[in-house]
Amino acid sequence: MQERHINRERYFKEQSFTTKKYVIPYISEVIAITSETSVLEIGCGEGGNLLPFIEMGCKVAGVDILDNKIANGIEYYKDHPQKNNLELIAQDIYQIKGYGGFVFDLIIMRDTIEHIPDQDRFLEHVKSFLKPEGIIFFAFPPWRMPFGGHQQICHHKWLSKLPYFHILPEFLYRRTLTLFGEAEVTIQDLIDIKNTRLSIATFHKILRNRGFKIKKQDYYMINPNYEVKFGLQPKKLPGFMAIPFLKDFYTTAVYCVVGR
Repeated sequence: MQERHINRERYFKEQSFTTKKYVIPYISEVIAITSETSVLEIGCGEGGNLLPFIEMGCKVAGVDILDNKIANGIEYYKDHPQKNNLELIAQDIYQIKGYGGFVFDLIIMRDTIEHIPDQDRFLEHVKSFLKPEGIIFFAFPPWRMPFGGHQQICHHKWLSKLPYFHILPEFLYRRTLTLFGEAEVTIQDLIDIKNTRLSIATFHKILRNRGFKIKKQDYYMINPNYEVKFGLQPKKLPGFMAIPFLKDFYTTAVYCVVGR
């Protein structure tokens, strides 16, 4: 397991860095983000992605199912001068029926959609939080990319750096994790990710099914988040490499903005 997955404050700062430098400029090519923009993040963790929006004066809300992450976020923001513009909610998004009638200009989901069971149902539910002219930003790793199984959370040093083995059939995947001494809670987390896996083609199919239209999309061979993690500069996938199905194996991040 990488140290950044243990040190949550570091992870918070990494999220903020990438969102400020790459995500907001990317979204801004579709809509203008101003102090009047309302923003919701689903699967917000501690809320690191929200910090740049708060500093722009936006009205911001974050929802996450894990109480401990929301508690960390509240602690990180307790002395922020614009904390009153932020609401962090520990709740299952399916248990929130709209947001008290309030709808948002922008919904962001970074490294979240691939964790959500029944993504087709979810994209229908999320419409209740979005203005008719609002947009959703997605960033996610395709399932078949080298670490699409999130095996970097493994405690075994070798397994945490081993690409592609998450694509093994489930019984072999589980057996491998057990053989290398991973705890059952970690194994179950990884199996859950395997069960909710998301390919690029499936993502596009779900968008079509729920009436969303792609306004902007890019495939990255080097994820923008790898700058703060590994010191690597982002690199978009060359057009000649955007081969259906095969691109899932070497696209490390999909950036996509959709609307209705």
